[in-house]
Amino acid sequence: MSETSTLGFAHRGARLDAPENTIEAFRIALDAGARGLETDCWLAADGEVVCAHDATVGRGRRKRKVRETVASELAGFGVPRLADVYDRLGSDFDLSVDAKHDEVIDPLLAVAAAAGATERLWLCHPDHGPLATIRPRTAAHLVHSRLRGTLTAPIERHAHNLSRAGIEAMNFHHTEWTAGLVSLFHRFGVRAFAWDVQEERHLRGMMRIDIDAVYSDRPALMVAVLGEAASGENVRGT
Repeated sequence: MSETSTLGFAHRGARLDAPENTIEAFRIALDAGARGLETDCWLAADGEVVCAHDATVGRGRRKRKVRETVASELAGFGVPRLADVYDRLGSDFDLSVDAKHDEVIDPLLAVAAAAGATERLWLCHPDHGPLATIRPRTAAHLVHSRLRGTLTAPIERHAHNLSRAGIEAMNFHHTEWTAGLVSLFHRFGVRAFAWDVQEERHLRGMMRIDIDAVYSDRPALMVAVLGEAASGENVRGT
């Protein structure tokens, strides 16, 4: 894939400027020009799909377990429903979602479908098995996301397995990617995604090896570097 097609996801929104995984953080990231947002989803006690990274929210006596708390109460902790994200911000962006447990997958797919956002949804899971089972029933993009060192199959076999299962992307930490590894996955038609890409030199490095998408806590910087690539400017800065 070409550098100009690289997709940038604002990791948990603009989390350095507003509380992470909140409507405000997402809005700031979009206003900065991010084409994509990243979040984490759980099923709340009332069956609503909510956006939060950790299994618990709050502190001290106000601490709550996300899966044991209804969405209306979680809203008081700044935890939005996925439906609220689409209602407030529309669906003109790519959304990468880490499914925090298997039971949330079908409900979150339903929320995205209701918002007309399925084709711009990237569903991430640390195990490729559950992704393979849902491939026949959704048009959402599927992403296998984990550390390279935890894979059990040889890397070429793993790329082959993802391709056969219809899983479209492999997401490694940015330090685990090399130009050769990106090329290997591309050979099987699998995209290469890189997370925790925070510094300008790292963003530029990912562009040089033809990474297809990056996740960053710094959406303004990310947008600027990706913009240089899209305009054909030199991304080989010092």
